[in-house]
Amino acid sequence: MDDFESKYQPELQSAYDNTKKPPVAVAAILGVVSGIIITLVVGLFVFYNIGRKAQSSEVIGKLKADDLVEGAYSNKLETIIAYINQFYYKDISADKLADGVYAGLVESLDDPYSQYYNAEEYKELMETLSGNYCGIGALLQKDKDTGEVSITKVYPDTPAEKSGLKEDDIIVSADGAMGIDEELEAFVQHIRGEKDTQVELVIRRGEEELTIKCTREEIATPTVEHKMLDDQIGYIAVSQFSESTYDDFVAAYEDLEKQGMKSVIFDMRDNGGGLLDSVVDILDYLLPKGVVVYTKDKNGAREDFESEDSTQKNIPAVVLVNGNTASAAEIFTGAVRDFKYGKIIGTLTFGKGIVQSTIPLGDGSAVKLTTQTYYTPSGECIHGKGIKPDIELEYESLGEEGEKYSQENDNQLQKAIEVLKTQ
Repeated sequence: MDDFESKYQPELQSAYDNTKKPPVAVAAILGVVSGIIITLVVGLFVFYNIGRKAQSSEVIGKLKADDLVEGAYSNKLETIIAYINQFYYKDISADKLADGVYAGLVESLDDPYSQYYNAEEYKELMETLSGNYCGIGALLQKDKDTGEVSITKVYPDTPAEKSGLKEDDIIVSADGAMGIDEELEAFVQHIRGEKDTQVELVIRRGEEELTIKCTREEIATPTVEHKMLDDQIGYIAVSQFSESTYDDFVAAYEDLEKQGMKSVIFDMRDNGGGLLDSVVDILDYLLPKGVVVYTKDKNGAREDFESEDSTQKNIPAVVLVNGNTASAAEIFTGAVRDFKYGKIIGTLTFGKGIVQSTIPLGDGSAVKLTTQTYYTPSGECIHGKGIKPDIELEYESLGEEGEKYSQENDNQLQKAIEVLKTQ
């Protein structure tokens, strides 16, 4: 799932422990080697004391230049870095080690949504938020229980579609990086890359495992799709809330109005969130005057986000949701519910009710921190519990087994149409 951002800086979703203990040595040989081990350890400390300054000075210099370490902390870091430089089986750059210190500092918060970005990662993050990036053109989600990464949408005329990727495919790995081992944000970076380069994906489709190569292209991902259904019912699907989503949403809504729309379905299923400003602007466009969401920080300071009632829309509405409706999409859903603007249909939403702020640093890097908890207009914090629909309905296809998805066979969408026909 991806995440949701505060107004301070645009933003673009859990960590898994795959640590394995080394095998226990056979007891019979321990006594034989113990003297060797003791001698080796003593030797290491002697050798280390001679060489540690030369081995770690570059990294410590960088960290000190960034005002991160001094005194005892500096000495401990020098010790660890010296051991890495001397005994780790691969060479590693000072920049990478320093980035590891920064990342580890943020990781110590034990918050899956807080993260350190080096300059390259932050640049890629900003490209994603603009809706333009080099990748394959597929929307991904991470199962919060199994950690598996699956495809929820394949955009037309993209490398993903051209290479035969399908919705519900499980991406086992990308260029050797395992999807189950990384947060979604980090894993996605293995799939994105330079234009015209290839990424090798291992895909699980049912019982079958496939290796598929995709050539990356520049992707302009649409976040809003719309069409007119029968009985003048408008349909607007929002896949995420990016910088361009508000303009695309308004354009879609106005196009449906010109076609004579009398009621509307907002499809927020599989929408993992996005920018706070974006969803607030859309709610301002739709709702009457009032607070559409508010946040509180750890000191209890409250910030309200309001609709000004300059463009209120007054037609019957339904919001479709599922377990992957998260964050900013839950803000949309909660506001529609609390304003009694429309019915909510589907299954319990994800339950992400906290706000992240991405703070750029002077060297091009950035840190993302969870800074606030958000509340629906009625004062409910949905974090960890989600939003229960007015009409609970699990998705199932109304078509034949194995039949390709169609809106006509989407039981949740058809239920929304049924509800709107009675209003």
